[in-house]
Amino acid sequence: MQYFFLNLLYTLLGLNFSATYYQPDDDISTFVSTYWLVENSGNKNNITSIPDAFFELVLSKDEDNEFEIWLLGLGTVFEDNKEMPATKMFGISFKLIASEYIFGQPIADIKNSAKKLPEGFWGFDENDLQDITQLIEKVNNKIKESIPGIIDLRKKRLFEILYQSKGAISVKELAEQSCWSSRQINRYFNHQFDISLKSYCNILRFRSSFEHLKKGKLFPEQNFSDQAHFIREVKKLSGVSPKKISKNENDRFIQFSTKPKK
Repeated sequence: MQYFFLNLLYTLLGLNFSATYYQPDDDISTFVSTYWLVENSGNKNNITSIPDAFFELVLSKDEDNEFEIWLLGLGTVFEDNKEMPATKMFGISFKLIASEYIFGQPIADIKNSAKKLPEGFWGFDENDLQDITQLIEKVNNKIKESIPGIIDLRKKRLFEILYQSKGAISVKELAEQSCWSSRQINRYFNHQFDISLKSYCNILRFRSSFEHLKKGKLFPEQNFSDQAHFIREVKKLSGVSPKKISKNENDRFIQFSTKPKK
C-alpha cells in the first residue's frame, strides 16, 4: 500500500473525509513542521498529490483494519489518480534537517515514493490511533529523545533561513548567511535528499504561495520574477492554474478547507 501520495496537501475528488492539523512543541519545531490527522470514511477514491516541502512519517489503519507505518519521501512532482481507501491516518511532517538528526540517514532513495517501516517502529501500534492527544505527546517525547547533543550549526542556520524566507531567497544569499559554500550545500542536498537547493527553494516558495491564494491573491508575493513566472511554477508543481487553486471548488484542497488546532 504505497501511501506516498500524502505529502500534507491533496486534491480530493468527493471524499467523505475530515482533516485536522496540530502544532508540535516549540522545542522540536526545528525538526517538525506539523502533525495531521486524516479520516476517510467513504469509498475508495482517486486523488492527486501535490509537492510539499516536507517528508512524513505516517501511521495508517485501513478498512481491513490493517495497521501500517510508512516513511514518505520528499515529493517533487504532482501525481494524478492515486487511490485513497477508507482509512485513518496520522502523520508527522518533518523538516528536511530531521532526516539526518532524527532518523540518522538520507531520504534520497525515497524521493516521490515511500518505504514501509517495521512493526513496532518507535513503539507505535494501532491503539495509538485511538487517542490523538496521547499520541502527540508520545511523538513529542520520542523526537525529543532522538535529538543529538551536537548539530552542525551551518546546517541548522541554513534550514532556519530557508523556512523563514519560505524559499524566496537565492542560493548565493543562503550560502553567505549560513557560512557554507553553495557547492557544499548542493552536494549535501543531492546526497541527502536527491534534489538541488534551488529546486527545493522552488517547492518551498510554491507551498508558501497557498496562503496568498487562499485569500484570492493571484499575483506573486514570494519573489517570483513576474506573473507569468508565478503561473508557470504553480502549474508545474500542481497541474492547475493559480485561479483554479484559489477557487477551491468542492473543497478539493484539504489545506484550504481545514483549520489548525493548537
